[in-house]
Amino acid sequence: MASRALVSRVHKLEERVTLLEQLPARVDALGLQISQLRDEMRAEFSATRLRDEETNQRIGVLHEDIIGRLALIQEGQPRRRKRR
Repeated sequence: MASRALVSRVHKLEERVTLLEQLPARVDALGLQISQLRDEMRAEFSATRLRDEETNQRIGVLHEDIIGRLALIQEGQPRRRKRR
């Protein structure tokens, strides 16, 4: 009985050691995946910033256009007298 328990314990220890031996390679692979994820996220954030800048430029152009149109509309309207 004691030898069976010992064999079982040795077998479990061998399994644990095997798993522990695989751990450094798994950590290295995970580090590579994290590095790749960072590169992809950096590229996406840069693209998003670029799109934001383009959007802000377009908004500025549209704003100036609206201001110009409002000025033209006001030129065509009769002037109001100031109340005293």
